[in-house]
Amino acid sequence: MPKLKTKKAAAKRFKITGTGKFKYTRANSVHILGKKSPKRKMGLRRPGIVDKTNEKAVRKMLPYA
Repeated sequence: MPKLKTKKAAAKRFKITGTGKFKYTRANSVHILGKKSPKRKMGLRRPGIVDKTNEKAVRKMLPYA
């Protein structure tokens, strides 16, 4: 069986947690922040956790994570 290639785009976007879940940085938190409420910006700072319906796809992109 040959080695599997890691999808580099996915490797830059997802990190694995200690429990084996994938976390990612939320979108819409970099610019045009003036019109967003402080509550919304605070929520965007927290990392997102990949939903279980998409976890299989992410795991396939990161075979050695």
